[in-house]
Amino acid sequence: MNIFRLIGDLSHLFAIIILLLKIWKTRSCAGISGRSQILFAIVFSTRYLDLFTHYISLYNTLMKIFYLVSSYGTIYLMYFKFKATYDRNHDTFRVEFLLIPAAVLALLINHDFDVLEILWTFSIYLEAVAILPQLFMVSKTGEAESITSHYLFALGAYRGFYILNWIYRYYSEGFYDLIAILAGIVQTVLYCDFFYLYITKVLKGQKFSLPA
Repeated sequence: MNIFRLIGDLSHLFAIIILLLKIWKTRSCAGISGRSQILFAIVFSTRYLDLFTHYISLYNTLMKIFYLVSSYGTIYLMYFKFKATYDRNHDTFRVEFLLIPAAVLALLINHDFDVLEILWTFSIYLEAVAILPQLFMVSKTGEAESITSHYLFALGAYRGFYILNWIYRYYSEGFYDLIAILAGIVQTVLYCDFFYLYITKVLKGQKFSLPA
């Protein structure tokens, strides 16, 4: 494992911990898109079906378990324990517009026409756009809490470092996965406007809000 993947994994881990702590400490999931969290749970579920059949390393196994448990734990907190604080009125993105294209692409463009491979490919395509309901929710409300902004920034940083990981692996190992690279680039591009506002506002102590 290279340093870029490690930092990317830690950024992803940090983002999830920020989200869970935010919900638990405030006893509220206000400002968080439940639809994005459901999409992330689908991403991890379809990607890690090999959890008990294909062992790579202890680190890899523990990370898979953490992603699965934390994603479903977040859904439980949002839709059951703190459901009264969930803002359904602003979380209205039509997720079928993401699920169906990702499924079709996975069937058409994959490395091998095998069930597990197609599901893995589907998870890669879906992860690239799973954050859209959250970004759409922020655009509807026009603002986001600082802690939510930190969560989104850490998620975006995770994908950015994974692109550097792929570049590093290409030059050091001669290995590349075009599907993962292109999906990662799409996902990172989706964060560009958010990154700009985060750097120019949140890091300066100002509230994250979209320009009027």
